[in-house]
Amino acid sequence: MVFRPNRITTAFFFGLVFLVLRNPFLRPYSDSERTSIGWDMQQALRLAASVIPLAIGAAAAVAQPYPSDLNHTYSIVARDSVTGEIGVAVQTHWFAVGRRVAWAEPGVGAVATQSFTNPSFGPRGLEMLRDGLSPKQAVDSLIASDPGRERRQLAIVDSRGDAAAWTGSQCIAAAGHTTGEGFSVQANLMESDTVWPTMKRAYENASGPLAERLLVALEAAEAVGGDIRGKQSAALLVVTSDVAPGPWAGRLVDLRVDDSREPLVELRRLLKIHRAYEHMSRGGAALDEDEIERAFKEYEAASALYPENPEFKFWFAVSLANKGLLDRALPVFAEVFAKNDQWRTLAARLPDSDRLNVAPDDLQQILKVPAPDTGLID
Repeated sequence: MVFRPNRITTAFFFGLVFLVLRNPFLRPYSDSERTSIGWDMQQALRLAASVIPLAIGAAAAVAQPYPSDLNHTYSIVARDSVTGEIGVAVQTHWFAVGRRVAWAEPGVGAVATQSFTNPSFGPRGLEMLRDGLSPKQAVDSLIASDPGRERRQLAIVDSRGDAAAWTGSQCIAAAGHTTGEGFSVQANLMESDTVWPTMKRAYENASGPLAERLLVALEAAEAVGGDIRGKQSAALLVVTSDVAPGPWAGRLVDLRVDDSREPLVELRRLLKIHRAYEHMSRGGAALDEDEIERAFKEYEAASALYPENPEFKFWFAVSLANKGLLDRALPVFAEVFAKNDQWRTLAARLPDSDRLNVAPDDLQQILKVPAPDTGLID
């Protein structure tokens, strides 16, 4: 366990100084006071009043450790050489790994801090990249500042694709890292030392968007044994190549599985749903530009990726109706209403919120549209 002064202990220290300086036993005494109290007793009280608070303060300082979870894990940080996107992905046998291990900032870089985690490495590492340090310089500076460095594992990639990593000598075996062009993979407490080389090959041979390639690297690690303890949580974070105007912008993918028997399976499912919603957003943009056929293709792609959710088609039908394309909207409404008639109830409420802008007669057509004929006999 590594300890450091913080705001609590600093405030406590100055409070102790104030108490000691104001201590009545430290002021000069008159002859009568010395006689009434007794000189020997006075000296003892002065010593106790000075030493005991300082001892308490020292104990309080020792009781403020780095918050260090046992995030023994495997992870990857990477930059896409084509899009400039930057990402980090991780899995571990520990709860909510994404909360402390994975860090990324649009247009700046990504950090993975793990093993006996020092979570301050995340924001501090990104700050160093913003200030112009290279990943190697940032890693060296962070590690040098940490008395617990031999238990840490750290990797950083920047917006140029430079990467650097550190594996402390006291990380639990199997532990190690390797870097490649635009990425670093690292692992500790693994079943075997084949994990990180396997991740490297998997990432280099993968194709598609950065998020999918990061996930391929994690899946490859798990396929050769992964964390010797098992699996519990995972996270995937991808940000833009450009600096964002604020923390609300620039996150392209931000997915976490905090507790699951199959975190990578769940993470892939969530990524698939995320892509479905991207298609929906592009469909809405196409409608705004009056590109109806492109909008149809995007909404169909969204529904194909996430068929159990009829909401994509519902809002597509609403958008079509708002554009005066009721003849094309009605069959879509019918398909949605067939899955759950609550959508019909919702449609009736939308005009009051200015979300469905159709004439009263057209609204009645929408609300009375029959479910499509399935060919089944009741």
